[in-house]
Amino acid sequence: MQSYSELFAAGDLIFREGDPPDGAFLIESGRIEISTHQFGEHRVLGELGPGMLLGEMAVIDDSPRTATARALTPCRLTRIDAGQFAERLASADPVVRALLLSQLTRYRSALAKLTGGVERVSDTQIEDHRDASAIGKIRLESELRTALDRRELEVRLQPIEEIESGHVAGYEALVRWTHPQRGDVSPAEFIRLAEETSLIVPIGDYMLERVCDVLVELRRRGRKPLPFVALNVSARQLDDPGLIDRIIGHVRARDLPPNRLKIEITESLVLDQERIGSLLARCHAVGMPVALDDFGTGFSNLGPLLTLDFDQIKLDASFVRALDRPRGRSVVGVVVAMTRALDCDLVAEGVETREQREALHRLGCRYAQGWLVGRPQPLEQVLNG
Repeated sequence: MQSYSELFAAGDLIFREGDPPDGAFLIESGRIEISTHQFGEHRVLGELGPGMLLGEMAVIDDSPRTATARALTPCRLTRIDAGQFAERLASADPVVRALLLSQLTRYRSALAKLTGGVERVSDTQIEDHRDASAIGKIRLESELRTALDRRELEVRLQPIEEIESGHVAGYEALVRWTHPQRGDVSPAEFIRLAEETSLIVPIGDYMLERVCDVLVELRRRGRKPLPFVALNVSARQLDDPGLIDRIIGHVRARDLPPNRLKIEITESLVLDQERIGSLLARCHAVGMPVALDDFGTGFSNLGPLLTLDFDQIKLDASFVRALDRPRGRSVVGVVVAMTRALDCDLVAEGVETREQREALHRLGCRYAQGWLVGRPQPLEQVLNG
């Protein structure tokens, strides 16, 4: 039976310094010497053994081999095609890719100084170090951390209207960032970045604290009835077993009515029914409502709604945009009937025209949110409006 490995006898050359990077190797058995030959001198750089990779750096940055590899003992190697590395590297996070290539550049430079050779820099390497997207992402993450530490992230409140009365019943709290040089940074950009890192957790805690302070200020200014404020909770935050305790702690520390803070989770998280069921039970035990956000985009069946007792469902804006078509109105009408049967409120998101609001009113939808109702506003604007 043919082996997937290649055998090398003691003394065999595996590759030579300056060879093109046609692949790498995984050492299954044996010992391999890594050496260079500069100015007539043979210099041993080290030995590699079983379980180690050989020749991968030249493949990663598409550079000629910077050293020679020779078998010291009989060796068995598994070849890794250069295309495998290229595919993996191309699909890697651009930040990870840039950091990896940066480290390789430093290694090449140190090796050149050690051996007295000339540092080789490939076209691919130069191109990646000029990758403004990756470097910009690293810079933006650092600046976002600084903005969070300085408490420069802002809370904006988007009103949610009770359609029947036309009164504002509550707000959704949204995080915004005004960069000192760039101006307003798109939430889609920095929130996605925060979710890719651990930053989303401290940002979530920061927003929790600020939202509770917003409720305190609304109460102090005599807003009656006290409007609710909805706070989005991410998947990473839900991984934290202490999250609900912190939420309850902030509410109780300010003597706030628990039903005025509404927790929002996206529909895509609902497939983890055990975790979401636990969240609902703990929130309901203290009288805190939970809303299902972006309804209609996350899962392909209604099964989770049989067991998960949400207090509010937020209809995705794509359904509101379809209200000008009979089929769209029929679908929204079915959702309205379903939420009534489940005894939970329905909020239509993305309402931008009077015609959309009127159609929702006729269909029996209770709440509307969108630019027609109001854009996200700072707290002072809400209080003085």
